[in-house]
Amino acid sequence: MNGLITLELTRALRNRKFLFFSVIYPSVLFLLVAGNADSTTEVDGTGLTLPTYMMVSMASFGALTAVLMGNSERIAKERESGWVRQLRLTPLPGRGYVLAKTASAAVVSLPSIVVVLAVAAAVKDVRLDAWQWCALTGAIWAGSLVFAALGVALGYLATGDSVRPITMITYFGLSLLGGLWMPTTSFPAWLQEIAKWVPTHAYAALGQAIEQSRAPRAQDIAILAVSFVLFTGGAAWLYRKDTLKA
Repeated sequence: MNGLITLELTRALRNRKFLFFSVIYPSVLFLLVAGNADSTTEVDGTGLTLPTYMMVSMASFGALTAVLMGNSERIAKERESGWVRQLRLTPLPGRGYVLAKTASAAVVSLPSIVVVLAVAAAVKDVRLDAWQWCALTGAIWAGSLVFAALGVALGYLATGDSVRPITMITYFGLSLLGGLWMPTTSFPAWLQEIAKWVPTHAYAALGQAIEQSRAPRAQDIAILAVSFVLFTGGAAWLYRKDTLKA
């Protein structure tokens, strides 16, 4: 399985388009949104300034891009090309393939997180304690595993032709409703209530709690835990279903 993980990492790092959108693009968006914002005005209802709020949002968005967009399309195309079928003829267990995909996506997501945090600190003078920087990086990186599992599930759910539109709808929906592009406090009241139950909203809330030096809400932890169980369970079921077809 280690060999497969190494192969997946090598392929991802060679994909310049993928690296741009997962590593550089979130930092560019951060600068566009927070570039002219001062360091004192708070985002309504959050207790955070715009640069600190958007730093967590864009770091989460970058990790989401890396684990969701990369996994789903690659898996769907590998199924159609016969690569997955060939792997089943090797001693590699089915869980090994899923774990290799999830692990490689998670590793690639780490640079996107670090780059956004570094840009925020260097350009917008965001200042946190050392433990907060470490905790932010760890929480956002660990939380990305939830969406890595979703990427695997989508890769087995869709065909090579349909995976991109399905993934894009999921990707943009989660980003918008989760408040990764704009604060959910700017939403209508009814939409804010819906957003509270979206996993990306809970995902960003972990980082925001760390920035405010407080414990994350139990509801956010529960939403992410339930989402992870559902996504991994769905990925496992779809993998077994795909195996029976072969």
